[in-house]
Amino acid sequence: MAVKEFLLLGNPKLYEVCEPVYREELDQIRLYIADMHDTLIDFKRKYGAGRAIAAPQIGLSKRLVYMLIDTPVAFINPEIQFEDEEQMFVWDDCMSFPDLLVKVPRYKRCKITFYDLKWERQEMHVSGDLSELLQHEYDHLDGVLAVSKAVDANSFALRSQKHHLNL
Repeated sequence: MAVKEFLLLGNPKLYEVCEPVYREELDQIRLYIADMHDTLIDFKRKYGAGRAIAAPQIGLSKRLVYMLIDTPVAFINPEIQFEDEEQMFVWDDCMSFPDLLVKVPRYKRCKITFYDLKWERQEMHVSGDLSELLQHEYDHLDGVLAVSKAVDANSFALRSQKHHLNL
């Protein structure tokens, strides 16, 4: 399909709450997923990173996340529940601010329920890195960026300074 341009930090569209996807939109959603895939692959090629993308990052105000780790997964209208209160602190990065890292709290475990591309309800239990990743992408659907979840004023670093962060 097509590589789309990422909306960058400061773009007001990144702070909007996304609209739900409806079943009758599935054909169009498949096209959006193809664009999200191509855009994610292009970002990986340029930056050597990138595991998932949320629709609003390419200007689409729909509750849609695409993840590509081992196999591609489309999360349509995802909902997250936290399985307990245990949290971790991570240096989060984002394709909408590729040179910035932000230290944020995230839950160690979560359950995500969503519709797949066949409009079948799915459920996934994740922990650690995947829990952090899906929370990050889910936040995008509510117009929340990692910069607004920073632990404190000292929780920002340039990617080039990553070696100083004990990661």
